[in-house]
Amino acid sequence: MADAICIFNKESLRAPKKSPLLPRLVFVTFAMICGVYICSICIKQISTQGTAKFLNIRIFQEPCNTSGIEQWELPYVHYPKPETFDREECACNPVRYFAILSMQRSGSGWFETLLNSHINVSSNGEIFGSKERRANISAIVKVLDKVYNLDWFSSASKNECNAAVGFKWMLNQGVLEHHKGIVDYFNENGVHAIFLFRRNLLRRMVSVMANSYDKSKRLLNGTHKSHVHSSEEAKVLATYKPTINTTTLLAELKHVDDRAIRAINYFKTTRHIVVYYEDVVGNNTKLKEVQDFLRLPYRELTSRQVKIHTSPLSEHIDNWDEIEQVLKGTSYESFLQSDYQM
Repeated sequence: MADAICIFNKESLRAPKKSPLLPRLVFVTFAMICGVYICSICIKQISTQGTAKFLNIRIFQEPCNTSGIEQWELPYVHYPKPETFDREECACNPVRYFAILSMQRSGSGWFETLLNSHINVSSNGEIFGSKERRANISAIVKVLDKVYNLDWFSSASKNECNAAVGFKWMLNQGVLEHHKGIVDYFNENGVHAIFLFRRNLLRRMVSVMANSYDKSKRLLNGTHKSHVHSSEEAKVLATYKPTINTTTLLAELKHVDDRAIRAINYFKTTRHIVVYYEDVVGNNTKLKEVQDFLRLPYRELTSRQVKIHTSPLSEHIDNWDEIEQVLKGTSYESFLQSDYQM
């Protein structure tokens, strides 16, 4: 028994058998090589991504090339960065800002549709019709910033490759009231002012009165339309012949004339052009002048709108004989004549 115990103790005191050393070394070496390789791949990928991001930032921040733009033009060339979308490949396409300054029933709606037929122009309509937007100069500037940053969306908004963006603005919608702040904004931000007026203010008066009449009578199947797209609709609206107050006629014509002169004088320090409706109707090159003014690539401009009052004025005014007597011998006598042919 003692011998058995003794034998057991001797066996238990013997050193365990050694594991093979070489396979372990091979395994550890292989694991180290794989680890180093994987780490090097990861570091390379991180480095590449970082470089790519750095390059992207550099490309994004690099200023657009203006070498093809004349020095005097630079204050009027802009590269908007909209908050609502990315201009992407058009980021360095220069954009001109403009505003059509006009009076109601002076052809501004028709003129704007002509500009909007240009693939690179967005004119966003009569945006200051809302009183809240023109309550003060701060409200006006807020709207202007949004329009010119390409963040104002309307049915006229084009894609991100605009070459000119603007809107139409009636003189009685805060233009004269806040003219100083607006002129400062136009000069500081390089906005082009396009004045559009009518030479024949008597024709404008007929259009104003006829439009006011249709608002209440709704001659076209119970619907009021300020502009029409068919000759049939135009004929219906032209049936109304207003009776003009001869007592106040001269004063009203002078008031409208003075407003136009005052507006042009207020904006004389801005880059501006004065366009007359009659010239656009009768002169095919006038629209080319406007496109040159905005430095646009030339296009043939079209509109679906149809003129309403196409006959001589004597056929559109109910008390024509009285009007003739009042205007003859005055500076407005020329309004009695046919001023253009349609």
